[in-house]
Order: sequence, then structure tokens, then C-alpha cells
Amino acid sequence: MRFSTSFRSAPFLAACVLAKANLPAIPEDTSTPVQQRLAIYGPNSVSIGWNTYAQQEEPCVEYGTSSASLEQRACASSASTTYPTSRTYENVVVLSNLTSGTIYYYKIVSTNSSTDHFLSPRSPGDETPFSINAVIDLGVYGEDGFTIEGDTSKRDTIPHIQPALNHTTIGRLANTVDDYEFIIHPGDFAYADDWFLSLDNLLDGENAYQAILENFYDQLAPISGRKPYMASPGNHEAACGEIPYLTGLCPDGQKNFTDFMHRFGKTMPSAFDSASSNYSAQVLANQARELAEPPFWYSFEYGMAHIVMINTETDFEDAPSGQGGSAGLNGGPFGGKNQQLQFLEADLASVDRNITPWVLVAGHRPWYTSGSSCTPCQEAFEEIFYKYGVDIAVFGHVHNAQRFAPVYQDEADPNGMSDPKAPMYIVSGAAGNIEGLSSFGWSKPEHLEFGNDEDYTYSTIRFLDREHLQVDFIGSVSGDVLDSSTLYKTHGERFVRQ
Repeated sequence: MRFSTSFRSAPFLAACVLAKANLPAIPEDTSTPVQQRLAIYGPNSVSIGWNTYAQQEEPCVEYGTSSASLEQRACASSASTTYPTSRTYENVVVLSNLTSGTIYYYKIVSTNSSTDHFLSPRSPGDETPFSINAVIDLGVYGEDGFTIEGDTSKRDTIPHIQPALNHTTIGRLANTVDDYEFIIHPGDFAYADDWFLSLDNLLDGENAYQAILENFYDQLAPISGRKPYMASPGNHEAACGEIPYLTGLCPDGQKNFTDFMHRFGKTMPSAFDSASSNYSAQVLANQARELAEPPFWYSFEYGMAHIVMINTETDFEDAPSGQGGSAGLNGGPFGGKNQQLQFLEADLASVDRNITPWVLVAGHRPWYTSGSSCTPCQEAFEEIFYKYGVDIAVFGHVHNAQRFAPVYQDEADPNGMSDPKAPMYIVSGAAGNIEGLSSFGWSKPEHLEFGNDEDYTYSTIRFLDREHLQVDFIGSVSGDVLDSSTLYKTHGERFVRQ
């Protein structure tokens, strides 16, 4: 019996009224684009992904710098794809040769689609200040999730979201759409594997899993269809349920990160070509590009920042969601032995701080945290972070907000926030999902400088100039800045190797 439907024969449900998963209605026009998502695909490229309820032989997008004149057209080289248990097909088109830092308007070719817009990526080395949001551990709202309260509004054409989302993290992202240029989301989308927490789903588990995915990405689309949405995996993408060693009982299509791979695999970038004039940097960047395995690990550059997305779930020694890992989810591997760590070494060694002074790495499971610390992650990644001078490391998994002093091997950097050698670590895992917030308990961890376990939050990272980076934790309901800190780094070395 498949795990996702095993509740059907449970005696205590015999008297229940038959319930079904809350699947979205299929549009009459099955070419209608849903679940739109953008990503930074290259220095002058953006990928546009979307789903349809029927296969499209040639997915296309019309675009231009005026909403009244979409004179350019780009099409995919192959038909849209799907996977077992999915009701939808994934479509991806890449727009290339864009002018950097420019508003483009686009319309997915369909008899039932509308025009939206995005800001094309800033070129590596562009010193224009900009902000990004770190939104992690975000789940579906409504019948399969939860609702919170609050309100606000702002300037640009605010994305039209479902009314129930006005008082959530998604609502805040809509209302503050002017304030950030893209989003990083390293893990835990939708929480489809928590389908059984809604009683209506218990008799229809396989469909319930898919319904949560469809509902979540429909809810997210007004944001991810306007702002590039950069993804890497978390534990809730692994399988149909987090019951150790039973993932083999999940139906095909609901195991081993299948939806995550299909949804983001063709939209996330490989590592960029080096913008450096240094030959060694170019060679290392090329190695990194060959070792990258998007959407699990990859990097990209944007203005003053070099950003790396990593996979804390599989593909390193004792990876918690990997084969034989502590979570018992038996995921991966998605690359060769040590490929992810080899990628990370080559990628970080290639960074030319004269071009992109700031280096940010984002993953799902933290090792500096008030909650469950990922010791195998620390053993795999921390030394590499320190060796190549990572400035800030962003994690989630624990459902609260945390900011740590720069720290290395559990010791605070003596320079604090003024030119430390060690990375600054934050946990931004309180965006909101059906599992709620995580309490700090009786004590807070060493080196913690800010913590909040009472509010749904996300973090805004502001690249102010070559030497100053600001991190704000934002209350999703109130919009208040709950904590603000500034990291100062001289970035005196062109290629960091400590």
C-alpha cells in the first residue's frame, strides 16, 4: 500500500464523511499559465517558468521594454514536461541578451494570459545599492495551511494576490515590491509532505500532496512572476512524508525531490562565466560551472554580490536527507562523490572581490541555531566558508529569526561586525507554514545577538556599498523592522584564501 493513501483503511475513519483534497479548478483553457516563476539565468538572462494543465508543444514568451509593444519573442526548444502524479506540465523559456538593470514587460503566449514585468539582472560589478529578501520555510495558506492577520500598502503596481494572503509573508512581499530586487528561498516550499495534518486530506493523500503544491505555487505566482525567485532544496521537498525509511512507499512522483527538480531544474542557472580578467579565476569559474548541479547547488552574480545556493540535504558525508542519513529520507545523490564540495571550493576560489566584493551563501539547515543543529553540514561546509572569506551565510529550517555574531568553529570573531574574517550567520525560517513557529525554549544559543520566536518574519539583506551590508528582520504582519544590523568589511583582498 502506498504511504500517501495508507490512511484509507484506518478503522477510525470508517464513519467519517468522505473528504477530498483541495485541488484547484482546472481552467477551461488548458494553455492558461499558472504558477509563474522567474529566475536570474545569466548576466543578461532571465528564465521564465510556468505550468499548464496541458502539454505545450512550443512554449513561447513575448517581451519588450514597453508594455504596449512586446516586439521580441523567445520559445523553448522542446515541449513542456511532467512527472507521475502531477496534473500540470512545466514550461521554461529563457530571455537572453537583455540590457542590465532595465524594466522588461513580458506575456506568456496563450489565449488567456496577461502582461507582467521584471527588472533585468544588474551586471556583475555594478555598484548600485540593492536589496534582496531571504524567505525560507514558507508554506501554503488557507484550507491546507493557516492564516495570520495584519495589513499595509505601497508604490509600484502591487501584485494582485488572493485576499486571504493580505496579512501574510506573501502579502508583505506584494506590498513592499519596490523594496527588493529578487528573493532567495533555500528550502522548504509549500509543506506538501504535511498533507495529513488537514483532516480533509486523510482519505485522498496522493492528490492532497499535489493539491498543496498547486495551491502554494499559485499563491506565490504574483511574487515569483514579478521578482526572480532563486531556490535550493530543503527537507520538505524530499518525499511524500517525513517518516524515516518509508519514502519507498511514496507514489512515483512524490519521492526524491521530484517536484522540486521538475519545477526549478531548468530555471535555475549554472555557475556564471567569470567576469574577472584573472586567468586563474576564469579557469576556476569554468570548473565550478561544470560541477554545478542546479537547482541543488549553483551560483550567480548580481551587482556587488556573488551568491551561492547549496544543498544541505544530500551529496556530502552523512547528509541528513541523503542515502543513510539521519532523517531517513534516502534522497539523492544528485552528483558524483564530493561534487558539491568540489563545486563550492572552485566557485568561491574564483570570486574576484574587485568585481563582486560581497559573498553570500544560502542553504537550508543551519549549524549555528537555537534548534536542531546540523553537525554534518558544519563539518562539510564551515571550513570552506571560512577559507574563502564568505561574508554572510543564510539558513532556515528552524522556524524563527536568529542573528549570530560572526563566528568560526563555535568561537566569536574578535572583530565582531567590523571587518571579521568569519562569516555572519542568520536563520530566517519564520516565513510561516502549517507547523508554526519554533520556540527558543529555556535558553538561547551562544553568540546569538538577536532572536525572535513570536512573529512571522523574513529578512532583507541590503548591499549598501562595497564595504557595508545591512540585515533587517521584518515582521510579516506589522511590516516593522524587528532588528537591524550592519556588517562592515574592507574587502581589501582581491582573492580571499585564509
